[in-house]
Amino acid sequence: MRARFSVPATSANLGPGFDSFGIALKLYNKFEAELADEWVVEVEGEGEEYLLGDADNQVALAMRYLFEQASRPNYAAHIWCTNRVPTGNGLGSSSTAIVGGALLARELLAAHDQISISDEELFQITAHLEGHSDNVAPALFGGFTVCWTDDEAARYARFEPERGLAAVVVPSLGELSTIKSRGMLPKDVSHKDAAFNVAHAGLLAAAMISGRVELLGEALKDRLHQPYRAAAISDLEQISDILRKAGCHGVALSGAGPTVIGLVAAETDDEAYEMAAHVAATAVDAVRALGTRREPLPLAFDRQGARAL
Repeated sequence: MRARFSVPATSANLGPGFDSFGIALKLYNKFEAELADEWVVEVEGEGEEYLLGDADNQVALAMRYLFEQASRPNYAAHIWCTNRVPTGNGLGSSSTAIVGGALLARELLAAHDQISISDEELFQITAHLEGHSDNVAPALFGGFTVCWTDDEAARYARFEPERGLAAVVVPSLGELSTIKSRGMLPKDVSHKDAAFNVAHAGLLAAAMISGRVELLGEALKDRLHQPYRAAAISDLEQISDILRKAGCHGVALSGAGPTVIGLVAAETDDEAYEMAAHVAATAVDAVRALGTRREPLPLAFDRQGARAL
């Protein structure tokens, strides 16, 4: 029996929503697995030159953890990964691997041993493994999610925006590790900056859910992480300006960076995607001229999350 799943890219942190806000986007990594005598991982696409092909691959690590939790530590699997999400760019590639591995393991455990793992249990496991629930929640469940911690347990709330949403992402030619990016953040922030982010996070949540286009530009402003991470992303302001001038309603750093994401809203998701495609086409020459980025990529908003294939 072979299990198959696709997991969407995500954009977390999302302006003032540091470690809490995330959205799912229609760019997918696909994972397949079947039980085997030893761990083997085959990778095609993004990261195929350097991602591990053994039991220490992130997909395998997630599967191993679930097998151990289910008292099946001797299980191994042959895994196939088809990756389309850029690695090390703040688009949730690590989350897709962890969520994908967990889903594969759950499916195989259910098929071979009738062991049941609920969606909530899977969320807790993947949030623990990933360390950032704001990437895991939208990858699993799609849509716009808000995450927090309560009594050391990860929590999330999922929302369906009333209007259509889409994004334009501009990944970097290089990578920036989350660990390095997080190390640039200060240990303490001022009360003034904290109050600024509280107000803007509330504004962003309201704008996202209601589709208030005119608020997105202001709502995505942040003082907790983007100003500090900008030191490692020399072209951040240039790319942000290019996307705004091309028609994005709001612009932010995606995840820990260096990808920059621009959001657009319209009456439907299809109309929003058409707008995003127009923005990407308008911005492409200016982005190419910088020589530091991949071409702008329009992405539809994913409302479903991870799914079986």
